[in-house]
Amino acid sequence: MLERYTQLKTQHDDLIKAAGVLEGIINELDESMRKQFAEQFAEIRERFDKVFKELFGGGRGTLELLEEEDILTAGIKIVAQPPGKKLQNMMQLSGGEKALTAIALLFAIQSLKPSPFCLLDEIEAALDDSNVDRYAQYLHKLTKDTQFIVITHRRGTMNAADILYGITMQEKGVSTLVSVNLLDEKDVVN
Repeated sequence: MLERYTQLKTQHDDLIKAAGVLEGIINELDESMRKQFAEQFAEIRERFDKVFKELFGGGRGTLELLEEEDILTAGIKIVAQPPGKKLQNMMQLSGGEKALTAIALLFAIQSLKPSPFCLLDEIEAALDDSNVDRYAQYLHKLTKDTQFIVITHRRGTMNAADILYGITMQEKGVSTLVSVNLLDEKDVVN
């Protein structure tokens, strides 16, 4: 009986010790995540303002953490000031301004830690032609680190592309792939 008690007591003590070690590891990870989040958030905020100014041709964009005890659960507020307008919450912007602000945030994050491959599906659909051109020029700058596949119907975006692929259906049920390598075409023009 004493032997059984000793064995169970040892297991109990080991479990208590392991729980303490795990709590320490969890606290260490939480602190590390908070520190890393704060650093990355500050960097994204800075980049967001730069990208915002470039895409809008001026103005100011900022990100703010909503006040909360824990930085990891705090909300994020996007504040935008397009050129010639007063500083306002993103929800008060027009559809095109909202889209361009979201694109600026996406590009700010992408420029911080570029992924090798990115798929964009008509993200510029709500933009007017001048904003499509600025978007396409900025997107082209990001292609040194990332390969983009862009689904679009906008001429400005297609003009900035290196290669175009299109799907046509000349007869019912039969799709055909059409491609144009614009790099060759641009070399001929230059």
